[in-house]
Amino acid sequence: MTDPIRLSADTLDRLPDDVRRPSYDRTKLSAGIVHIGLGNFHRAHQAWYLHRLMDEGLAHDWAILGAGVRAPDAARRDVLLAQDCLNTLIELDPSGKSAEVTGSMIGFVAVEDGNAALIAAMADPAIRIVSLTVTEGGYFQNASGGFDTDHPDIRHDAEHPDTPRTAFGAMIAALRLRRDAGHGPFTCLSCDNLQGNGDVLARTVRGLARLVDPELAKWIEETCTFPNSMVDCIVPATGESELALVRDFGIADNAPVTHENFRQWVIEDKFCAGRPDWDRAGATFTDDVHAFEAMKIRLLNGGHQIIANPGEILGIETIHGTMEHEGIRATFQKIEREEIAPHVAPVPDMDPDRYIELISTRFANPEIRDTTRRVAFDGSSRHTGFLVPVIRDAIEAGTPVEGLALAEALWARMCEGTRENGTEIAPNDPLWGDLQKAARAAKDDPAAWLEQRRFYGDIGADPRFAKAFAAWLSLIWSEGTEAALDRYARST
Repeated sequence: MTDPIRLSADTLDRLPDDVRRPSYDRTKLSAGIVHIGLGNFHRAHQAWYLHRLMDEGLAHDWAILGAGVRAPDAARRDVLLAQDCLNTLIELDPSGKSAEVTGSMIGFVAVEDGNAALIAAMADPAIRIVSLTVTEGGYFQNASGGFDTDHPDIRHDAEHPDTPRTAFGAMIAALRLRRDAGHGPFTCLSCDNLQGNGDVLARTVRGLARLVDPELAKWIEETCTFPNSMVDCIVPATGESELALVRDFGIADNAPVTHENFRQWVIEDKFCAGRPDWDRAGATFTDDVHAFEAMKIRLLNGGHQIIANPGEILGIETIHGTMEHEGIRATFQKIEREEIAPHVAPVPDMDPDRYIELISTRFANPEIRDTTRRVAFDGSSRHTGFLVPVIRDAIEAGTPVEGLALAEALWARMCEGTRENGTEIAPNDPLWGDLQKAARAAKDDPAAWLEQRRFYGDIGADPRFAKAFAAWLSLIWSEGTEAALDRYARST
């Protein structure tokens, strides 16, 4: 076997014939988008839609500049610039794997303290969209869902608006430069898994702008748009197996991305400075994103937490492995159908029951090596965003909460920090220390977990939910996770 070909602009025409590559001349692309938080998901999802549009001879003035505000972003920048910002995407279809090189990103802004390069890039009037994937917990929301003005990074940016720490502070600094130069605004587009992600982004940007300059905040409110969007594609983290897989395709790529054979992008058509015709590559523009968001966030993202937490406790390494476990699979199906689906409305061409079948198949895909650890990461944001709103709706409607209480008890058990085989669960949440302290206290006093009001608000005091949670957590500790799963799955 010949040595793999190092991925670069100069070697595209030498890649193996079975690898799809850009049909467009990348030297003639110009940037129209700055994307902050350029991880695997963005490259497998939003960048792919744009790449396919470019393949049709369209949107060549909408290329992407990558950006970031954290130290790991600088390392990713070095890797991607070394291969001319090209990416190999490997689709993991159970019927066979395929590889595609995408070229819609043409540069990566320097990552530096004060974010001067990022501010300058976004201030360029050629940039008409600034998009973000900064994780669900990255929007500085407080326990009530409002803007957290007390966070140290927000206080810093309010006091030092020319040298901000956060992506949002940099966006505001760039918008100020654009306003002062007589340029128009850009669209601010969140691509994170948040219900009403555009509304959340607007609240963060406008809230910080009010602290910096009320007049600028007014201009942003009057001119900028913040479309809501729903994004969906299972994209595992890249490790040694993914690096080996791309070499099997004959490519030396230090940042390959694997993904499932499914994508969905539903976007509110609210762009103040124009947009690419992403719908021609399969995206959906609609005036009602919320129903799509609710179905995906509650059933898929919530479902991920339902299976990942017991998977970690039982030492099951992958998501498809959890779906092979009878108790986890049965519990997932029962909670989804009986306790979550009643609070999910149908969308065009899809109802909740069919969607549950679709995600069950996707989760069980043996080609996707998505780890329980990755999916369980940052449960303090994911449970709060994906499951707690359903619990609140169920309490208000008087519908069942037994399975939802079990899901929260399993999260509490996982956060204690050990598996049932005695091995340690390494810290897996920005708030791990606080979670572990509460989880250990809850072993003897289950109420200690629900008293974390920043996650549960007042629902921890609901007698029906609190009673069910306490019973499940006590059972998990006394008889084990599998006993709890089995009892719930068999209940009527």
